[in-house]
Amino acid sequence: MPLVTIERHILETQRRYPGATGIFSAMLYDMALAAKLIARETTRAGLAGILGAAEDHNVYGEQQQKLDVYANQTIFRMNDHTGRLCVMASEEHEDIIPIPPRFDTGKYVLLFDPLDGSSNIDVNVSVGTIFSIHRKVSKGEHGTLEDVLQPGRRLAAAGYVIYGSSTMMVYSAGQGVHGFTLDPGVGEFLLSHDNIRVPATAMYYSANQGNEKYWTPGVRRYIKWLQGIEGEGRKPLGHRYIGSLVSDFHRNLLRGGVFVYPGDLQKPGEPYGKLRLMFEAQALAFLAEQAGGYASDGLGDILDIQPHNLHQRVPLFIGNRDLVEKAEEYIRKYDQEWVAAYQPFRNQQPALT
Repeated sequence: MPLVTIERHILETQRRYPGATGIFSAMLYDMALAAKLIARETTRAGLAGILGAAEDHNVYGEQQQKLDVYANQTIFRMNDHTGRLCVMASEEHEDIIPIPPRFDTGKYVLLFDPLDGSSNIDVNVSVGTIFSIHRKVSKGEHGTLEDVLQPGRRLAAAGYVIYGSSTMMVYSAGQGVHGFTLDPGVGEFLLSHDNIRVPATAMYYSANQGNEKYWTPGVRRYIKWLQGIEGEGRKPLGHRYIGSLVSDFHRNLLRGGVFVYPGDLQKPGEPYGKLRLMFEAQALAFLAEQAGGYASDGLGDILDIQPHNLHQRVPLFIGNRDLVEKAEEYIRKYDQEWVAAYQPFRNQQPALT
């Protein structure tokens, strides 16, 4: 494979579109630069005094990690002044993040989870950054909640960065999925995985088996099917679960498999699971589809869900299409009680005023 930097790859892709202005390309490169800064801190976190919890909590009541705060500030400061964005939204902020009045605004929207899996950083488990980009749809100069609460089907681009044994950035602008590995010697992301496709034969399933007592009957039977116990004696998949969404998704993207985090009926009025639609599920669903995979909440395509809340949560089944569609089949057949509880949340309309 020839040596191709992420900047060169983005620019060469841009040349295929005669009307391209370069603004979109520059945004992707800005995210790559932010990733380099975050990678520098994650690799020396134990030496730099930024391991452990910060004093604040995020909008979900979760205690923020010091690296969460650093990553959030880095991505914001890399993008607030460029004139390319009309608004931003972060998993760490309760409301949308306006562009400071002293800076020009643009026609794009950036959503990001600054450091997914950050509670694992103290024990040296891989963590990641997830991001997605929408085009502005509202009138007026400044971005609004309407610009943020768009279905994933309208995404212009999405990607993630995984900080592990090496740092890798994976992104798609709707023309396939490409992966770049950071060469720390030269400080550049180099193309290492061109046109990633989900393998036809899956190897793994990823699920938190510790939650099995709360799973619905359909999900329990589905997991047994993945294990080769339920149904027609299929070859069992290996079980791999890290507890860092980016890490689990990345492995299954390259090796084949399915990630499962279902909804349940454990807490009355909360049948929707744990993961965030806008900051996690949408972006990874976009990447999965571009790579030949599929993402569902158990009822249908994640990309077709109309968001109604900035911090909306959804169940997530993502990976090889046949495995995800099998999950939908089990849920339709065995989980009508859960479907009845979850569907009203799924079908809510956004309150944009």
